[in-house]
Amino acid sequence: MNKGEHKSSWLDGIIRFCLENKLLVVLFMLLAVTWGVMVAPFDWDLGDLPRDPVSVDAIPDIGENQQIVFTKWMGRSPQDVEDQISYPLTVSLLGIPGVKTVRSYSMFGFSSIYVIFDEDVEFYWSRSRLLEKLNSLPPGALPSGVQPSLGPDATALGQVFWYTLEGRDANGDPTGAWGLDELRSIQDWQVRYALLAAEGVSEVASVGGFMREYQIDVDPDAMRAYGVALGEVFSAVKMSNKDVGARSIEINKAEYVIRGLGFIKSLSDIENTVIKSVEGAPILVKHIAHVSHGPALRRGALDKEGAEAVGGVVVVRYGENPLKTIAEVKKKIAEIAPGLPRKTLDDGSESQVTIVPFYDRTGLIHETLGTLSTALFEEILVTIIVIILLLMHLRSSLLIAGLLPLAVLISFIAMKMFGVDANVVALSGIAIAIGTMVDMGIVVSENIVNGLAERASDESPFEAVFRATSEVGGAVLTAVSTTVISFLPVFTMEAAEGKLFKPLAYTKTFALISSVIVAIVVIPPMAQLLFTNSSIRLNLRRILTWLLLPAGVFLAFTTTWWIGVLVILIGLYHLLIGRVPQRIQGWGPIVVNYFAVVVVGLILSGHWTPLGPEKGMVRNFLFVAALIGSLLLAFYFLQRFYRRMLAWCLDHKILFMSLPVLLLLSGLLVWQGFDSVFSWVPQSVRVWRPVSTFAHAFPGLGKEFMPPLDEGSFLLMPTTMPHASIGEVLDVLQKQDMSIAAIPEVESAVGKLGRAETPLDPAPVSMIETIINYSPEYLVDEKGHRLRFKFDPDEEDFFRDENGEPVPAADGESYIVRGVFERDEAGRLVPDRRGRPFRLWRPALDPDLNEDREAWAGIVSPDDIWDTILDVATVPGTTSAPKLQPIAARIVMLQSGMRAPMGIKVKGPDLESIDLVGLDLERLLKQVPSIEPASVIADRIVGKPYLEIDIDRESIARYGIHLQSVQDVIEVAIGGKPITTTVEGRE
Repeated sequence: MNKGEHKSSWLDGIIRFCLENKLLVVLFMLLAVTWGVMVAPFDWDLGDLPRDPVSVDAIPDIGENQQIVFTKWMGRSPQDVEDQISYPLTVSLLGIPGVKTVRSYSMFGFSSIYVIFDEDVEFYWSRSRLLEKLNSLPPGALPSGVQPSLGPDATALGQVFWYTLEGRDANGDPTGAWGLDELRSIQDWQVRYALLAAEGVSEVASVGGFMREYQIDVDPDAMRAYGVALGEVFSAVKMSNKDVGARSIEINKAEYVIRGLGFIKSLSDIENTVIKSVEGAPILVKHIAHVSHGPALRRGALDKEGAEAVGGVVVVRYGENPLKTIAEVKKKIAEIAPGLPRKTLDDGSESQVTIVPFYDRTGLIHETLGTLSTALFEEILVTIIVIILLLMHLRSSLLIAGLLPLAVLISFIAMKMFGVDANVVALSGIAIAIGTMVDMGIVVSENIVNGLAERASDESPFEAVFRATSEVGGAVLTAVSTTVISFLPVFTMEAAEGKLFKPLAYTKTFALISSVIVAIVVIPPMAQLLFTNSSIRLNLRRILTWLLLPAGVFLAFTTTWWIGVLVILIGLYHLLIGRVPQRIQGWGPIVVNYFAVVVVGLILSGHWTPLGPEKGMVRNFLFVAALIGSLLLAFYFLQRFYRRMLAWCLDHKILFMSLPVLLLLSGLLVWQGFDSVFSWVPQSVRVWRPVSTFAHAFPGLGKEFMPPLDEGSFLLMPTTMPHASIGEVLDVLQKQDMSIAAIPEVESAVGKLGRAETPLDPAPVSMIETIINYSPEYLVDEKGHRLRFKFDPDEEDFFRDENGEPVPAADGESYIVRGVFERDEAGRLVPDRRGRPFRLWRPALDPDLNEDREAWAGIVSPDDIWDTILDVATVPGTTSAPKLQPIAARIVMLQSGMRAPMGIKVKGPDLESIDLVGLDLERLLKQVPSIEPASVIADRIVGKPYLEIDIDRESIARYGIHLQSVQDVIEVAIGGKPITTTVEGRE
């Protein structure tokens, strides 16, 4: 078609403009690459180039739009907290605009109220409304001295970094020189405040250890002998701890600031506090009481592999970038690490307090980002193979593969501009769209190649490229527009569904629009440069030919030698092509194309390893070749015999239409199940054996709102009986952690009982949370790439860990396996690029080498590790635990207020009736075939023992004693009451 015969459109104008202004297109590409690299979510170090990456997390926060009102009332029972704090506050907060519902939890000593707002309410606007309401509460609404506070501007999903404080020597080995009270003081007054200064941190909560107190244990007999009342001791100590200021005076023309020093600095200051004077003789505290240091009341503890520990949790502020915040926290840790306290041990070595992380979401975030980069890299390789084999045109495949990352970078720019966070769901939108993005490039490139091959002698290459692009430009734009419009219902989703699926719709839309921009704007001018014999292309070809020689040398030393040799031969072939016979020149492009397919197939096989790295390179390559080859062969036969197939289908319409009907019915059976599709079948027919067998074979697909994610760690959350003391629960926790840490696949097991010092953690003492980090299947570097080591498959030896120690099998004994990893004199693995990855999980027993032992399947999946954990963590007096992971569990608890996505809430006239019904439901639900019995747990809400002192009002009236005086004695003498707070270390 000539230019004059072509019907022009606005799209043709864009295509022609880009072809005529190739420099502008190149500048656009440079701008897109630079801007995209600056905002890409990957943790790239660009030197002096500024970075403002897209906010990135592992999983989208699909929890409710909620705020927490936290109120402490130490020493009060849950019933008192409910009646005097939770209920009045709940009623008052219901009147705030935008409130959807209010949940309240009353625990021993505190109240947690979760105010759930509508999704369209802005996060910080809701906080300001809550603060206004709390400040305007009427007098007397709450007990005297009780002050409700707003929780941190974060959600429980923001708990991204957990750590412990441990004493370590110069070699990094643990030392036991530090007490739990010392570590807790360091955490509260040094580490906590330092990490709070990191950018993006909302809260740093302490957990574990003991808060140090001055404790006064009075002697009732001594008090009686000296005639001292408990209230007098209380008042005397309270009045003995105070600093004052008395303005200033001028002496000899100098101004002196006057201070009265009176803060308590030592035990002797309390011991020498006067209570009263009798006939000129002072009665001191030490005369009637014993003063000592002691631990404060605590409602939580931390344990690391059987040893009690002190630690903290870093919470990211709402809306901040978790990956960037964790990096800032690590920088702050590196700054304060040299200044942390240290002491000299008895053996002369030095021990210093060290911050040791045991949960760091950085690895999971990097793995999430690696999912996109892996998908992009592997799809580029597959694209190259498919295009070369179908078009036999190497330059087309290289053009499309080279421009695909450009479209992804443009998508990152759009994510930054529209505020779409990067997570596993959002990035999966880009990964899903990559196939369509490639299609756009293939359609345009193939038509350009055909247009150049079929162009008339009087048609210039410019016009041929323009004509070919114009022919398919409208179709490409229509195809993408149809896909984008089909996503409109997703953009209308709300609540948790919208938070989960909207990012995917946004990123896929961005990727498709980017692919259209690349296909229409970038590919035509680049194709004209690469596919035509212009002077620029010839010069570029000469430069690339000369670069093949050093590239081949580089590949020979960095990858496999034969790849480098083949690249050098290709370079020499193009340099000496003028001296090659004409007959051989015709075979040259074919040989190069097939060689490129083989090389790319080898790279894809080594990167993908679908059969596993232990199967070797040859088997993986043959599998990849067979997989791709069979698909391409099927497409080839479909293309070749399409006319015959179409003619047969038209001649046998009814017979052919039975096939899609059968497929539709089969799909419905697999999806909905036999009972749903054939609900009209009478029950008398269903009992027939063939029908019942068929029904059991098609039960239907299960439904899951949130797909499971392998986080690389587990969260074990059993519970003990509600009457168990903190010492008993700690003993159970230590036994569990020691047993779990002994599993070879487990890297660390750190458990928490009760709550951390944060409103985000309202757990009772009976609740246990153990974060279990397990090792990856293969030994990897910090970026998650598998490492390879020298391996001898002909020898037999015990299976050993990375340190060379034999690993016990399921029965505790070491076992023999085929193949040995070579080690150096120090017992370390020897790196080898051509070796085999080192598998950290225990393999199955080889029956030929272990004939006298029971066969064992080994560890083949994280589920096997979880089953092993449940086997060793079973302790009498504790419930079982459902399979949970840290992030997934936080999301579930944010949504439902419980530890499971599905639960039953029982309401009744009293706690005893509710408890009995809950236990009956637990027993019945465990019998349901489709439910895992270990995951059904009824909360034990009855059983906490109380010692109640019922005061006889008539008796105290006879002695002239007020009720408040008796209550004060109970509170101070039995429970203990904080009197005052001092500041140590002041001069």
